[in-house]
Amino acid sequence: MSQKFTGVGVSAGRVIGSVRRMPDPIFPPADGAPLPAGSSAEAESLRLAEATQAVAAQLKERAAQATGDAQAVLKATALMARDRTLLKSATKLVASGTCAESAIWEAADAVATQLSALGGYMAERAGDVLDVRSRIVAELRGVPAPGIPDSDQPFILAAVDLAPADTATLDPAKVLALVTSDGGPQSHTAIIARSLGLPAIVAAAGTTALADGDHVFVDGIDGLVITGPGEAEEHLAATYANREALPEFSGTGQLRDGHRVPLLSNVGSGDDAQLAAAAGAEGVGLLRTEFCFLGKDKEPSHDEQVAAYGAVFAAFPGRKVVVRTLDAGADKPLPFLTDASEPNPALGVRGYRTDLSSPGVLERQLQAIAQAAGEHQAEIWVMAPMISTASEAQEFAQLAKAAGLATAGTMIEVPSAAVLAGQILQRCDFVSIGTNDLTQYTMAADRQLGALAELNDPWQPAVLHLVAATAAGAQAAGGKPVGVCGEAAADPALAVVLVGLGVDTLSMNKRALAPVAAVLRTVDLPTAQRLSQLALDAESAEAARTAVRAQLGELDRFGL
Repeated sequence: MSQKFTGVGVSAGRVIGSVRRMPDPIFPPADGAPLPAGSSAEAESLRLAEATQAVAAQLKERAAQATGDAQAVLKATALMARDRTLLKSATKLVASGTCAESAIWEAADAVATQLSALGGYMAERAGDVLDVRSRIVAELRGVPAPGIPDSDQPFILAAVDLAPADTATLDPAKVLALVTSDGGPQSHTAIIARSLGLPAIVAAAGTTALADGDHVFVDGIDGLVITGPGEAEEHLAATYANREALPEFSGTGQLRDGHRVPLLSNVGSGDDAQLAAAAGAEGVGLLRTEFCFLGKDKEPSHDEQVAAYGAVFAAFPGRKVVVRTLDAGADKPLPFLTDASEPNPALGVRGYRTDLSSPGVLERQLQAIAQAAGEHQAEIWVMAPMISTASEAQEFAQLAKAAGLATAGTMIEVPSAAVLAGQILQRCDFVSIGTNDLTQYTMAADRQLGALAELNDPWQPAVLHLVAATAAGAQAAGGKPVGVCGEAAADPALAVVLVGLGVDTLSMNKRALAPVAAVLRTVDLPTAQRLSQLALDAESAEAARTAVRAQLGELDRFGL
């Protein structure tokens, strides 16, 4: 009998295929297992240190071969593998007579328990610690680390969730689609699946029942998994497979009536920027500068930062590159900058706020950005994350101008900033809306938590009202620019709504440029405004999405 599971579609696509489940995890060693016969605590400690270094090096090497979101995720996981507190705790247990496998297992368990108790972003990092633990134990045992199953035939990957390091190595040539029972729409799994263009569903409760060889239909558009697909599902999959090819992005984003909507790209490195430029991006709407800091125990030098930023600027001569200053904290802890003991890091010292606890890092970063800008031809804008008040916006703008950067703005991620956008824009030059964080803070729903995935949806009317308030504030401040650089901009239907609400530019992963451009060209500005009102008037995210999509016939044509 056919079964239906409902989750959150995070990457479009409709496919039918056979399931392969993630392999069983590494089995735990016995609690407090003693040192191997004939071995000493010193030798066992050395073996543990070497295994830890090997895992960190493997993750770092994979990060070097990856790009974009995958690279950032792997770098962060490699940093976790080198965590001094974890290794120190495990080494103490070895000194007391415990073997390396049991010691690292117990030490990691304690760290993960502490992180889980903190909730929010830090609870999500607990999974990273346990993933690193499994990799170290596999290294100690001389067996393969957990990973994506191998198969001669393409398959649909089913899992409870994927560790960041596994998600970053997904091969779209082998994996037809991804289904997880846990996770949320802004989890690492979801973000990387979107960047790979891989149909994906997260938070699909009950899919742990799926077994190897099960024949299933995966609908990443409507968030459905159906076992034993019939004619209706075969028709949907065939229609999607035979969808009209999207026209290549021309490099000019605009509506049917010629209204310009520049389409930019979110990037995290020089390699990313080159690929985005090749895809036709009109510039960079979000340069995540964390890529220069992650995986380091100390602040990168001035010259290191100049070189890293310059590699991005070089890809867009004469084009706009919007640089977000360091967004450390919460799910991106840095040992030299953030406090791991914060009880609620998502609401703690992160983003711009780190300048209060660690003054000087931001100023030095701005100086490095300014020097790199002077060495290249790109038009450089800078913005600060986690701005909550008009006075913070003013302080950041003054810092940026003092460093020699002419155009300074802020992220709109906190509801207070959206409500006070008019005041903020009287003190800076532009704003860019980070819909991922704005959604989680507006709905009080951790964006990594699968159980709250329905709330954590940028189609939520409350979130759209705050986007509209931001655009209204920008008009009141003299028509200053408003961009969106969150994942919402990559949804072609939602992109239409955002433009209708008054957003000027959209920034997204490079794969989304062509579909967003194609759909925008099918509507004029009055139509976009009418559809945005439909979304504002809806009672739920699902009602808003359904009402707007029903008016956009091109979505079916292009399989979006």
